[in-house]
Amino acid sequence: MKKLITVWLIATACVLSVSAQSIYDFSVKDNLGREVSLSDYRGKVLLIVNTATRCGFTPQYKDLEPLYQKYHSQGFEILDFPCNQFGQQAPGSIQEIHQFCTVNFDIHFPQFDKIDVNGENAHPLYIWLKEQAGGGDIKWNFTKFLIGRDGKVIKRYESRDQVATIEADIMMEVNPVLSNIMARRSVRKYLDKPVEHEKLETVALAGINAPSAMNRQNWAVRIIEDQKIMADVKGMCRNAPNLICVCAPADGRFDLDAGLMGENMMLAAQSLGLGTCIQTGPIRSLATDGKAKAFRDSLDIPEGYKLLYVIAIGYPDEQPDAKPRDTSKVRYIK
Repeated sequence: MKKLITVWLIATACVLSVSAQSIYDFSVKDNLGREVSLSDYRGKVLLIVNTATRCGFTPQYKDLEPLYQKYHSQGFEILDFPCNQFGQQAPGSIQEIHQFCTVNFDIHFPQFDKIDVNGENAHPLYIWLKEQAGGGDIKWNFTKFLIGRDGKVIKRYESRDQVATIEADIMMEVNPVLSNIMARRSVRKYLDKPVEHEKLETVALAGINAPSAMNRQNWAVRIIEDQKIMADVKGMCRNAPNLICVCAPADGRFDLDAGLMGENMMLAAQSLGLGTCIQTGPIRSLATDGKAKAFRDSLDIPEGYKLLYVIAIGYPDEQPDAKPRDTSKVRYIK
């Protein structure tokens, strides 16, 4: 019977972990034994840590508490889960552990009941965390997972990873400008819902506030709202409900200015809950295809200018994952 119950518990945990879409689907017990839904932390940036009080890494509490104090007001939380699986270095009750951490390290971040992070009794939360971070058992105490405001795993850190590295990643998430930059993806599937005029105006205003050489603002922007015109060109432009067309002088001298404008508009769109995809590929088809005549006529491109690129814009119908970035391309000359 005991074996059957164990099998059932493991199966239940696995089903929950597989079906979970974000960290908000899980519940845990706090240090007083109360059930807490992690949905209480919705919209926060989280650092989840499995800890121990008699480990060589226990002094990391001295680093974690300052992190918490520094970024807590910006929506950052540390969730502490004591675990006794590694060398039995987290002995005692959760009350004893909490008192030890309070007296010795003056921690103020939430501390939860002791759990297993590996094996047949692993908490469903940790099964999910490991899967989302690419699999692999927790190796030792003070392994950490960074969770974004959307409730999804951003990165896993091992016990020896430098706190400075972790803090740099936290800064990217808690700072609204940096987090907006890091969250933007190229969206290629959109809902069949035109963007409100007011939002398009906001996006355009962000665009024309981009820097330009001598503040000449050598660009021309056309935003297509007419759905009859869009119907003719949707197939060329990711089936987006709206299109931003950026024109620049044909001699190419101000292409950089126009590019900076496009980045401003895409980041503004991201902050408004919109998706974008910048495209140069459709330019030839838009310029020659008979079906795009109404589109071309509507642009009224100034003399001596060319259509440089278009930005598909709309409400996203997908959530693309981030693609790897090669940090080796950056060198610091000191």
